[in-house]
Amino acid sequence: MFFSVSPVSSSARAVVTGAGSGIGRAFALELAARGGSVVCSDISADDAEHTAALIRSAGGSAFAVTCDVAQQSQVAELAVTATKLFGRPPNLLVNNAGVGAGGRPVGSIGPEDWKWVLGINLFGVIHGCEVFAPILRQQRRAGIINIASAAGFNSAPIMGPYCVSKAGVISLSEVLAAEMVGSGVSVTVVCPTFVATNVARNGRIERGPAEFAAKMVERGMDPEIVARKALEANDKGTLYVMPQFDAKVAWRAKRLAPALLTRGMSFAGKVMGSGDAD
Repeated sequence: MFFSVSPVSSSARAVVTGAGSGIGRAFALELAARGGSVVCSDISADDAEHTAALIRSAGGSAFAVTCDVAQQSQVAELAVTATKLFGRPPNLLVNNAGVGAGGRPVGSIGPEDWKWVLGINLFGVIHGCEVFAPILRQQRRAGIINIASAAGFNSAPIMGPYCVSKAGVISLSEVLAAEMVGSGVSVTVVCPTFVATNVARNGRIERGPAEFAAKMVERGMDPEIVARKALEANDKGTLYVMPQFDAKVAWRAKRLAPALLTRGMSFAGKVMGSGDAD
């Protein structure tokens, strides 16, 4: 584990993807509040600028950069731009950009949705790690935070592409953490259940499951809490973050009673398909 008198999240030079809303915006605002300078990256230029403007209006340092994380060339350019804006290399990367998808069983999903979800949720994180890992290894102390989901180990029916993408993020984070031992780079993967964001409404989700997800998201954890928990964990060198109690329970159930969990998720899939969250 890595401990430091001055943790990375304090006065960080941070790059946050998907910073235009939700968890990404919460990370950007929290990092700025801790004295950091933040590159707010998002596929939407307006959303990225909105977050950066919120930080600047509060007296913080922030820059808006447009980036499609599904394109490695754009992520590589993001790293170059961030270094120029900071005047030195970044020392913290938050791979947050992601999309929601679900509602159809495997066999009726189609290649386009698979490619879309994996391109952003998984390859977006892969691109971030591939590009930024060598840069961060050169820092005396640095961090990488990857936003996964409890869906990565709590695999529910009719959520195939989303679950596969988040499982990949967890595995990638574990590999990267092992590779970073002794380097001074702390790797953290965050696996929440429902968080109060707009991911359910802006994704590609069939009507019934979308209604269920929207109801659950409305009751979800505040993204600000997720960001704080993740930053504190990364500063301590903690790999796994399960922000909510139900995420912790599912994490343990996966290891202690995997068959029981699978049967339980089968029932959950039927509830999601009906759109009934009451």
